[in-house]
Parts: sequence; structure tokens; C-alpha cells
Amino acid sequence: MTKRTSPVDDRLAEVGLEIGQLIRYVGASDKRFRDGVVLRRERDGSVGLRDDRGRARAIPVDRIEVRVLGPRGGEQWVPLTEAAGGLQLGLF
Repeated sequence: MTKRTSPVDDRLAEVGLEIGQLIRYVGASDKRFRDGVVLRRERDGSVGLRDDRGRARAIPVDRIEVRVLGPRGGEQWVPLTEAAGGLQLGLF
């Protein structure tokens, strides 16, 4: 049997994310980075996530950063729009 993926998984894959992936986002009030866990892709194109306090959030793609490994194995945070391989935000 083959495993079927839900439309939510496909929509997350469009921007290079997976359910349960750790990300960070810029907070609206204090402009600091906050940690979060990806849950789903919202209808408006934003990413639904759970923040460090357990609250659900919908964050626009341009305010999210993902962790990648650098050339020497160190962790770096890069904007999701750069990590997704040239994602064009105008297509949402």
C-alpha cells in the first residue's frame, strides 16, 4: 500500500516545510525571534504553527526563518523565502 499525503502536506511542501519542523519567526509586537513548530498551511498562504507557549499562530511566509546546515556543519538561520529555492511570494 502507498501512503497518501494530505493536501496540507502538499501545500507545506510547496514552500519547503514539513509538519513538526522547528522554525523561528519575527514577533509582531517586539520584533524578536520566537521559536515555533509547523502544523499546517493556512488558506491565505501563511503557515500555521504552535509557538513556544503552546498557542496557535498563523505567520506570513516572509516572517519565517528555517535552520540549515552551513558548509562546515554549523547551523544557520535563513529566511524561508531564500531556503525554498526562489519562492515567489506574489504567487499566493
